[in-house]
Amino acid sequence: MGASTSETPEVHHPAESEDADVFGKTSTLPDDGYVRWLESRSMLHHANALSDSISGKHVQWRNAYGHPRPDDFARAASVWFTSYPQAIMTRRGTTVLQTLGDEDLLSAFRDLGIEGIHTGPMKSAGGISGRRHTPTVDGLFDRIELNVATEFGTNDQYVQMTEAAGRNGIIVIGDLVPAHTGKGADFRLAERAYKNYEGIYTMVEIPEADWGLLGSVPDGADSVNLPLPTVQLLGERGYIPGPLEIVPFFDLATKQTNWSATDVVTGVDGRRRRWVYLHVFKAGQPSLNWLDPSLGAQRIVMADIVQSLHVLGAKGVRLDANPLMGVEGRPGLEKSWVEGHPLAEGGSNMIAMMVRKLGGYSFQEINICLEDLKRFSVWGADLSYDFITRPPYLYAMATGDAGPLRMVLRLLKKEGLSLDRFVHALQNHDELMFDLAHLRKHGDEPFRVGENTVPGKALYDDMYEEAKKKILDHGTSFIREFSNRGFCGTLVGYAAAACGISDPYHMSAEETSRVQQLHVLAAAFNAMQPGVFAISGWDLVGALPVPAEALGSWLDDQDYRWMNRGAFDLMGTNPGAPSSEAGLPKAVAVYGSLPDQLRDPSSFASQLKRMLRARKNCSIALSKLVSAPETQNQGLVLMELALEERSASLITVMNFGMDPVEECFDFPHLAGKRAASVFSTHGDPGTTIEISDEGVLPVRLSPLMGETFIIE
Repeated sequence: MGASTSETPEVHHPAESEDADVFGKTSTLPDDGYVRWLESRSMLHHANALSDSISGKHVQWRNAYGHPRPDDFARAASVWFTSYPQAIMTRRGTTVLQTLGDEDLLSAFRDLGIEGIHTGPMKSAGGISGRRHTPTVDGLFDRIELNVATEFGTNDQYVQMTEAAGRNGIIVIGDLVPAHTGKGADFRLAERAYKNYEGIYTMVEIPEADWGLLGSVPDGADSVNLPLPTVQLLGERGYIPGPLEIVPFFDLATKQTNWSATDVVTGVDGRRRRWVYLHVFKAGQPSLNWLDPSLGAQRIVMADIVQSLHVLGAKGVRLDANPLMGVEGRPGLEKSWVEGHPLAEGGSNMIAMMVRKLGGYSFQEINICLEDLKRFSVWGADLSYDFITRPPYLYAMATGDAGPLRMVLRLLKKEGLSLDRFVHALQNHDELMFDLAHLRKHGDEPFRVGENTVPGKALYDDMYEEAKKKILDHGTSFIREFSNRGFCGTLVGYAAAACGISDPYHMSAEETSRVQQLHVLAAAFNAMQPGVFAISGWDLVGALPVPAEALGSWLDDQDYRWMNRGAFDLMGTNPGAPSSEAGLPKAVAVYGSLPDQLRDPSSFASQLKRMLRARKNCSIALSKLVSAPETQNQGLVLMELALEERSASLITVMNFGMDPVEECFDFPHLAGKRAASVFSTHGDPGTTIEISDEGVLPVRLSPLMGETFIIE
């Protein structure tokens, strides 16, 4: 297949002028030529050809697909580089895909210990207005085509990148967006009631007699967000399920609910219609309908899987926001069910099984309570993103208190959720999230933290408020609070704020060293857990947040996550460029490029390299959590792992506090053995520690220090 058609030169025909106006507003019958133009660009149209390449072929029956295969996924790649295409800076004259496939970069990754590249969304996204392609509204998570976006390269270059990565022992992991699309050709055809395209989306035609309820669409827009009373009224009249239990990106001026109404659009049958459609996220991300007899959503997503695995050569995919694939009104209750709906579980299982059936792996970006996560993991994706330990480790970084982190580790073990089923990551494209969904869902239940028992809601609120006070209440302007509980800023910027540094752009050598210590500690907590460890380009170069005033039009919709998405130059090949090819301003890189860092044994990347070598040598990816005991010192957290493949134990102990600590731990089953240090965040591993005949392990740690011991 060729390159994406999203950048097709614009051609306007007088006979089609009614469809070349802004967005989808039409008052006359759509021109047949324009409808054919839309259909030729629709994902549903291309799904047929992609399905033909698999249907009736023996390739469907080569792989087991019923059960998840987390261990196989981790064996294939247990350390990932998390990419963000819009932020990648390229050598002059090259594309993002050519940069990711560059032999020097791949060699540096291999030297570090990186075994997988998660590309992030790279397929054409945004919308269509007339015949014009409109930009993405959410960082390419509003897909409108199945081909690679031309701003990153071509399909052929993607294939070349996966092949080059494979030669270096690295697999490539792509993305699915199964809950919504952008307002591309499929949505424009749905508005026009073409064939059964409206079945793709959670959209409802409203009779003309009730158009007065919907309000008018502002100039320059193609829809209007509906206020809560209108949504409630439409729900009472039986048109839609009504308000949802969550409203991401809530804003009084732009998004009060998850429902919006289109303007009047004339269909292919000559009828004028207005639609109300669901968008769990932004207005430009209409939600797919996973329970419609047309099965349009399923056909598009299944074709996307075929494209990713069998055309582009990826070995795995991420399922973005998959717990939000179903919505259902609940009689007698004000809010409709959307989080963790059984329809989303069934859809996720179908996607994960198709991926496995075609020889790939999947992981899910899923932030739900633990009992729901268990449901989604029985037959679904092979791995899940770790949204559970993230809030408490961010809290520990900010406050020095690891009590909630110890509690969460024990809770995971109690609930039977093994750490090797997770992708433990540092920064990603989103905010530094503090939404610990399990505490939110179990707000009235007691949780034991240290010597205290705290209701879930109180713990949930206190963790965030205490972290916010430490991060934001010291004149910090380089981090912004996110609308849905979290912080818009890089992890290095967050570490600087946690260290009390008000101006990280002009740090002293001592301040830089402290920030790096805390950042390395966060990396070690994630890397020394079973499962997959993922690290971003922002982490590798030590990117600071881009100041809000430098982002210009990127902040037109007040989405401050762009502050943590600044451009970075991994290899230092284009030092004079002020921005990425996508136009994102370059972030200040505290650590510098990978080649420079790997020449400095004290750099972040060099410490990461030692960390990842110890992780691999000890087979930590396939280990199991045995215990996470309570501690006397508030800042301490200890993880005892069983290395089943070598009949050994591993103990990692970390001090998130600013004071040195000494503490003894009881391990009767390890009495008389020797604990050999295999990694320390403070340089070379320490000496061997004797465990007493009574099973006492004495531990001494400096501030912001972690150490890992193996007991054979």
